[in-house]
Amino acid sequence: MRKVVLFIAMSLDGYIADKEGKVDWLQGVKENEDDMISYNEFIKDMDTVIMGWNTYEQIVSELSKDSWVYEDFMSYVITHRQMKDKACIKFVNDDVCSLIKELKMKNGKDIWICGGANIVSQLMKEDLIDRYHISVIPTILGDGIKLFEKNKNEIKLKLIETKTYNGIVDLIYELR
Repeated sequence: MRKVVLFIAMSLDGYIADKEGKVDWLQGVKENEDDMISYNEFIKDMDTVIMGWNTYEQIVSELSKDSWVYEDFMSYVITHRQMKDKACIKFVNDDVCSLIKELKMKNGKDIWICGGANIVSQLMKEDLIDRYHISVIPTILGDGIKLFEKNKNEIKLKLIETKTYNGIVDLIYELR
């Protein structure tokens, strides 16, 4: 069965965006170093990406204006907006947990949860994330959008790998 993997970066104090929703701080210590090392390895096992509207909007308006950066994946954007699907992007006005359960039953590679915090929170409440791949950026923001909101369920994890590069620490956990 396909795995659901959260692959996301956060500040040392647990934020995925600053208080304005910006992510321009997502980099290692040296500006010209390759910070995509773990991403390039990670995506080899993925063929599907899930994100919320805010993440999608940030990608198309700020991070990759000219082309859809995830064209090699089937992308699902969870939104209440009525949007027309594109070649590799489906806009879904449905419960993300139901979508994940449906996708897990289909053949394919693993499913990447790209963001944001609301999507992550919903999936955590239903124990639908199999692996947590968190890249900790060497920055303390002090305020912003927290990755992990209050969750009434305790989730026990086991560390399966750590990586470090350019001051970034990747922590990779699976459910116990």
